[in-house]
Order: sequence, then C-alpha cells, then structure tokens
Amino acid sequence: MKLYIAEKPSMARELAACLKNPQNGNGFIKTSGGIVTWLFGHVLQQVEPETYDPKYKMWRAEDLPIVPKNWKMQVNPSTVKQFQIVKRLIGEADEIIHAGDPDREGQLLVDEVLDFVGNKKPVKRILLNALDETSILRANKNLRDNTEFFNLKQSALARSRADWLIGMNLSRAYTLAARRLGYHDLLLPIGRVKTPTLGLVVRREREIKNFKPVDFFNIKATFAHVNGDFIAQFKPSKEMLDLPAFDSEGRLIDKNFAEELIKKFSAAPLDGKISSYKTTEKKESQPLPFSLSSLQVAAGKAFGYTPQQVLDAAQNLYEKKFTSYPRSDCEFLPTTQFRDAQRILNNLTNSSNESLKKLSMHANATIKSRAWNDKKISAHHAIIPTQKPLSGQLPVVELNVYNLIAKNYAVQFYPPHVYDETVVAVNYKNETFTARGKVVKQLGWREFYVAPKVKADDESDTLLPRMKTGDNVTHKKSELKQSVTKPPQRFTSSSLVQGMKDIHKYVKNPDAKKQLKDVYGIGTEATRAAIIDDLTKRGFLKVVKKTLYPTEKAYLLIDALPDDMTYPDATAIWEDKLHSMSAGDGTLEDFLAGQVKFTSKLCAAAKTAKFAEAQGVFKCPQCGSALVKRTTQGREFWGCANYPECKTAFDDADGKPDFDGKFRAARLIKEGAPTCPNCGSALVKRNSKNGEFWGCSAYPKCRTSFDDKNGKPDFDGKKFPGTKSFNASNDFNPAEFTPIISSADFSSK
Repeated sequence: MKLYIAEKPSMARELAACLKNPQNGNGFIKTSGGIVTWLFGHVLQQVEPETYDPKYKMWRAEDLPIVPKNWKMQVNPSTVKQFQIVKRLIGEADEIIHAGDPDREGQLLVDEVLDFVGNKKPVKRILLNALDETSILRANKNLRDNTEFFNLKQSALARSRADWLIGMNLSRAYTLAARRLGYHDLLLPIGRVKTPTLGLVVRREREIKNFKPVDFFNIKATFAHVNGDFIAQFKPSKEMLDLPAFDSEGRLIDKNFAEELIKKFSAAPLDGKISSYKTTEKKESQPLPFSLSSLQVAAGKAFGYTPQQVLDAAQNLYEKKFTSYPRSDCEFLPTTQFRDAQRILNNLTNSSNESLKKLSMHANATIKSRAWNDKKISAHHAIIPTQKPLSGQLPVVELNVYNLIAKNYAVQFYPPHVYDETVVAVNYKNETFTARGKVVKQLGWREFYVAPKVKADDESDTLLPRMKTGDNVTHKKSELKQSVTKPPQRFTSSSLVQGMKDIHKYVKNPDAKKQLKDVYGIGTEATRAAIIDDLTKRGFLKVVKKTLYPTEKAYLLIDALPDDMTYPDATAIWEDKLHSMSAGDGTLEDFLAGQVKFTSKLCAAAKTAKFAEAQGVFKCPQCGSALVKRTTQGREFWGCANYPECKTAFDDADGKPDFDGKFRAARLIKEGAPTCPNCGSALVKRNSKNGEFWGCSAYPKCRTSFDDKNGKPDFDGKKFPGTKSFNASNDFNPAEFTPIISSADFSSK
C-alpha cells in the first residue's frame, strides 16, 4: 500500500482528487493511487519542563537553565485520534509519500511523526507548490527521496529546540526577577525572535520622542550653457564636510555659513567649466514576483492590510487553487514553470481589474525575466497565479491580494525599462556642483505597471542640454533652500515585517551590518505576522490607527534584558545559520551548543536585572526583594518573593507586613507561646544545625534566646538580656516562619 501523509485535510482532499476515485474513510481517503491521510499541522509538541523532572513544575532561579539531555515529544491532546489513525496506516503501508508543505516546518511536522512511531519504511517526498491538478500531477511524477531533505528537517528541529531553550528558560528567569521586585502578576514571555522584534518598536518610539528637529540647507545654482540653462546642486568637498557647519550625515546646518557660500557664488567672476559629462545607458529590471513578506509589505502599503490578513488571504487563495504556496521566502521561479506562462496570461486577460487586464493583454510570453532562475530555488518558489482561471466571487481582501500577485507575475513578460542617465559635474570657484538627467529609450514594463521611482537629490525634472567636458558655463544665480529633519516613522505591522526581513539595518554592531545584509531576516515568512499578533495580544504592543506603539510592559521588559536579547544581532546570525544548515552547512548539535551557552549567560544576567521599581511594594529587610502577600492554612502572611533563597516571612497586620512583630507576638502569646522576659514578645521555637532553641520573635531588636529543655525555654540556663547560651541564634533566619509556611505557598501560579 502507498500512503500519502498531507500536512492538513484541505491538501489531502486536493491530492486525493488528483489520484482518482476518492472514497472517504475514517481519517483517510482511499484512491486509485493509494491512501491519503493527513495531520493537523504539528500533531506532536515538545513537553513541558516538569516532564523531564517534576521539580521544574515550580519556577526556581536555581534550576535554570533547564537543558534536556534527551529531547522528548508528546502527542497534542487535541490530535490524539487522528494521530492513532496515521500511526496505524504507517504500520500497514509499504511505501510512504511525505506531503508536508514545501518548507522547513512542513518537512519537520511529517518527519517528526515518522520518527516518533519508529518508521523504517521507504519515504518519498512530493513538493506541492500549488494545488491545481496540473501542478499536483506534475509533482507526483517527480517524487524525490525524503533523505534529500534531511538537512531541512535538522534546520527546523534546531529552530524548534532553540525556541524552547530560550522561551522556557529566559521567560522563567526574568519573570522571577520581576516578581522579586514586586511585579507579582507579571509574566514575561521571552522569545528568540519575538523579543528583538519588540526591541525594534521600543527603540523606534524612543528615537521619535527624543527627536529634536534640525534645520539644514541645500544650495542649488542655475548655470547657463550655450545649449541652454540647467540647475545643479552644490556638493561640498570631503574637507568641507569636516567643518562644524556640517552634521554627521553631511547636511549643511549652519545658516550663516550657507549664506556666505551664496555670497561667494553670486560674486564675480561668474565663469565655470563642465568638469565631467557622462551619459550611461541603464536598464531597470522588472520587479520580482512576491515572497510572502514582500506581498505583506505591498498589500500593507496599497490597502492598509495587516500581515495576518494578507497571509490568511494568500492561504485561502492557495487552497482555492488560484495561487501557489503562500509561505514562501523566495522571489524567483523555476525554469520548468516558464512553459505555463501563456496559459496563465490568457486567464489574466479576462480579469475584471482593468490595470491587470491591460498589463496581461500586452505581455509577451516569450520574454524571460531574471525571475526565472533555478539556482535561486530551494523547496519552494515565488507566489504566482496558477493555471486555474479566477472564478466566482472572492472576498475583497482575497481579490486585492490576488491582483497584486497576478500583476507581479504578468510584469515578468515585459522588456526592461531602459534610459540614458547623464551625470554632469561643474567646477565653479573651486567647488563642485552636480546635476543628473534621464532620457527614456524604452518604457518597457513601466508602460503598464506603476512602481515607485527613486529620485536623486540632484536629479533634474527637465532634460539637460547637450554638453561635453571642458565646456564653459556661466553662473546665473544661487538659491538657498531650507529644510528640516524629520523623525523616523513609527512602525505599522507591515513595515515591521519589512524590518524583520531587512534586519541588517537594525543591528547594533556596525561590523555585522555588512555580514548580515544577505541574511533572510529574523523569523520566517510564516511566523512574522503571528509574532507581531502575539505581541499585541499579550499587551506589549497596541495598535492605534494601524500604527504600532509599545506599552509600559514593553519598556519594562526591554529595559531589563541585556542587549544580547533585545538587539537582533545574535538572532539574525542564528537565522543565517539555520538557513545554512538547511543547505547542509552546520550541525544540529553545534547549533544547540551555542544556544545553551547563550541561554546560560542570560539566565545568569537575570539575577542582576534592573527593572523599574514597582509601586506600593514592601521590601524584604534581608535581601531587598519584594514581599508577597500569601495565604496558608486560612491565614494571610507576607513572604519574600525570593523564596526559597530567602525564607523571610511576616504576619499580616492590617494589610501590611508586621515588621515590628507586634501583631505576631500577640497572636503567638494568645496561642500559648512563652513570653520573652526581656521585651515581653513571644518566644518562638526554632531549628539550627546545632539543635532546637527558643528565640525572641522581636529579633533583631531583641536578641534574647534560650536553649530548649523538654520542649520549653530553659529560662534557668540563660542569662539575659542580650547574651547567648550557644551559637544557634547566629544560624537562624530572623523572620523564618518554618512551622507555618510550606514550599507550595511559593509556587509561581
């Protein structure tokens, strides 16, 4: 029997339909080509720390970091029934076809089930980049051995275990640190990608709030040439840029200095020369088809959609067979797909969207753009329309997303945009002015496709006159234009996705910027939207008119964590290593060893984490941590949040800790405790390494203590006040509540 294991039911149904004669069973579909069953994403999950050792159920700093020696998985309780069906079918199968999504998570979620049940049978891999019949049948004829994707699985496994190590350990470490300082109900979820992403928003907000606008000045001069006038911009020399009149960005910020330059340029003699005149033909290639991130950014700009809305729409389009696999980080296409171009373009000419219709009608299916590049393809390719024509009524979001995908596909079948760019340099009074001009030679793809044009500061809106190096020019006038610096824009969810993708722009270490320029960012195409969503749901980000703002909780967390966790440098490097691992470079063991070292370092740093002081907190007189109001045996008391490292505890006295012991002493005496002959407070029986003794409950104000004699204070064997009969009183915690408090009272719940 041949068994196909799909990632989810919708994929299983489409696959079964193409294998002919589908007959529904209980958790599977029989077909002429074999049996198709399915998972529900990850049917297995990593176990909680207490599964490795029951002691981890209580959150304690001394147990960190928790590092499993043998990693364990368990069946997700919600998928037990389907898992048992899949397990039985694996046992009955002769050959297994892995039909997970064509990415590293899709690879792992089927592989981990096969490993979990101890499968030894041969496994093939089908790569379903689209769910239309043509694509499925083509993929089924080109099955590959699943062992070819071992490195992809290892990469996904490394990501999963690294997330567990950092999430489980650092969330505990910093939540405990916060609670020690009085944030009793605060849970700080820390993630390998989530936390540096939050750091981007927090730092951007502070940059905006601390921003001070600065005036700066540009000088533009009009020069007369025999063939016509033109405008050029003043370009200060490197030596001039070192003067105080210029800021670190090369902007002229001294108005007086600028006005002196204007006077200099306006005074006779007014003769100048063309020091350089070059015309170069340039070609602007077609925009590449979309990856998920670039689609999310484009839809955010065009329609204001959130990344999650775009992902949901793209997923629905994929399941309706209108577009290819959505969770792609690739913007290129395999050359084998080129043969489908004419049919797809023909379908698009029937679009109700006029701009898409016009674009498709004038497309030339013989043109092969730079997008067709087999070397850039891994398990999946860019998101494109399938050969299935659009039919029926689509929801507005899905239709708009489809049109964006289709336009970026259709534009591949246009020639490049070609223009001549002329760059002119003028030498005038030993200073340089520059001007740029463009002459379009071939509109190409820009004829029917709107795309933003980047304009240089010195680019002219009019054609430059014909000139040559050495020509004379005359200065006619110089103008001073005043501008003001603007703060950076706040992130929206779509621009934050772009930031996560272009993470090299935000790393702290300038030496790492170049190294990280070509990385795939932090997070994956499938998880970036979910990470932003999770930060919002947990109250670390709030959305106001589609703009993201950090909350007080966000500032609290980012300020307490070391830069290693809040800046993206380390995470970006890890993501790069994960990507390299999927290509066979690096091992799971080496990667996790680095994660363990990093986690240990940050767990240690949590012990001295500096949180903003919580309001209305009573501090422990022994260690400075917060005191927490708790209940034991129906009675309230105040215990140190640093328990069990510090076991200080006090009775509750009208909602406050009984620091003086008066309330406690009265209660103990009422309960029959002996009284201290020195101060009248209750005596409390305690334990020490030297045995039992009786000490004054008013310690340290009163240091009276007695040996124990038959369960009572040995009043006759003790001289008081203040002297000690033995060393026991040096060994006990002065406010210890041993007879009353159990460790259960200090759980993290």
